Amino acid sequence: MFKLVVVGGKLRGQEFVLKQGDNVLGRDAECDIVFQVDGVSKKHVTFSVADDVVYIQDNGSANGTFLNGKITKRASVKGTDKIGLPNAILQLVKVQEKKVVVKKKIASPKKLKEESSEDYLAGGASPDNLVGKVFWLFKYKLMPMVHGINQEYEWRILLAILTAIFALATITLTIFPVLQDSKNVLIGEIANRGAHYAEEIGRMNSAALEQRNLERIDTAFLDKEEGVVSYELFDLEGRIVRPITRLNEYTNDPFSVQTREWAQKNKDSNKVKKQLLENGEIGIGKGIMSFNPKTGNPETVGVIAIRFAPRTLVIEASKSSRLYFESLVTSFLVAILFFGVVYYLTLRPIEEIRYKLEDALRGRRRGVDSDLLFEELNPVRNAINTGLQRLRELQKDESEADPNDIESDEAYVNTLIEFMNGAQGPVIVLNSSKNLVKLNSSAEDVCGIRLSMSEGMNILDITKERGFAATLIELCDNSANNGGTSQQGSYELQGKQYGVFVTTLIGKDGFAKGFYISFVLDS
Repeated sequence: MFKLVVVGGKLRGQEFVLKQGDNVLGRDAECDIVFQVDGVSKKHVTFSVADDVVYIQDNGSANGTFLNGKITKRASVKGTDKIGLPNAILQLVKVQEKKVVVKKKIASPKKLKEESSEDYLAGGASPDNLVGKVFWLFKYKLMPMVHGINQEYEWRILLAILTAIFALATITLTIFPVLQDSKNVLIGEIANRGAHYAEEIGRMNSAALEQRNLERIDTAFLDKEEGVVSYELFDLEGRIVRPITRLNEYTNDPFSVQTREWAQKNKDSNKVKKQLLENGEIGIGKGIMSFNPKTGNPETVGVIAIRFAPRTLVIEASKSSRLYFESLVTSFLVAILFFGVVYYLTLRPIEEIRYKLEDALRGRRRGVDSDLLFEELNPVRNAINTGLQRLRELQKDESEADPNDIESDEAYVNTLIEFMNGAQGPVIVLNSSKNLVKLNSSAEDVCGIRLSMSEGMNILDITKERGFAATLIELCDNSANNGGTSQQGSYELQGKQYGVFVTTLIGKDGFAKGFYISFVLDS
């Protein structure tokens, strides 16, 4: 099957499929190929397809038909020939129908259906491996929530918020546990101190406790202890026996009531109740033990509840608060610096693209490139360069279109072939249509392509592996869109990994004229 591709003029980029037999091209609506371009006759030229051969015949048009720059009446056409019409240049392309068959072999209809129904932004199906699944969940499930916030707030504001949250979370999760541990140690020391007081009361008043005479118990030393705010010594019924000013009253202090209930349930003489109270105080409770000569065992005869407000705890709390605040301030200062670095590091490549795009639109440069390494922006640069190329073509004076406006590939391709003759490794040379022109014996062995069977055919039609052809085409397009600069990729051939390098020769007319593809075996 053959088709005509418009490579120059107002209809550049359009394609027309040729059927077997005669195909009349002209401005008349009854023509097989309706070509509405000024200067083209109503029935300008006929393309006759006979199996693998195409002929053109001028139908007596007013402005004539040109083949490779020369006016012609009837001739056969090859794939590299340029057909000139008024305000248009066409090229014949042979399409191999086996492409469709290969595509069906590679992907089953079910898989193609699944792939066509996937939404790119939704990420498609989740990967099977654990690491891939984690990244997939982060990118396509968690990040859409952040993108939703970005729809309400500018990116720089969102970045500032996320940086502040990161700084606050980092300090809270690292410094706060350390401060909390320090506070717990201090509370533990105070609890030991309260237990010592209870034991001291039991030692000093052992005789009175054995007789169950709690009124004779001496607790005067507690009045002199630093940090003791208040205390209550009471029996198991809650009747206060000390301090003496509240003798025979029943306790109604919440902590004392809790301590009495706790002491009734816990018979272990070594246990101490400790609790943080209001106003920064610490409550310490312990049972007063006495030896019972009848049972021969110690038993709880009273309970003491002490409220502490030690100066060390106040100092520690003040110190912890100050340390946390200082760490938070330091972290936020670092976060501000981090925000500035990330913001301007991200902004610079975008500004560079904008400045170079403006220069390209003014005609000061041919395309947009960058000295900064930002791989994620490469597709954007390539799309911009492609748009600039098409814009330059549209801005040309189409009324002066001439078959000679577009240079022939031949001289450029011959130069690439000369380079190939001195190459040591596998090399392939393609023309501007990505048709095979030449390859050396090393490339034949590595790629499985034979020049005698594939010369003049498109790279898509001569490779068994679709992925290999797609890789070559992508590298060729990227090189052409970036002013011919070399593009690098990789692919596995014959069970070995090769680096693939593609360089484009750009003609004076700004179009790609040939592609030089070399392969280097990865060590």
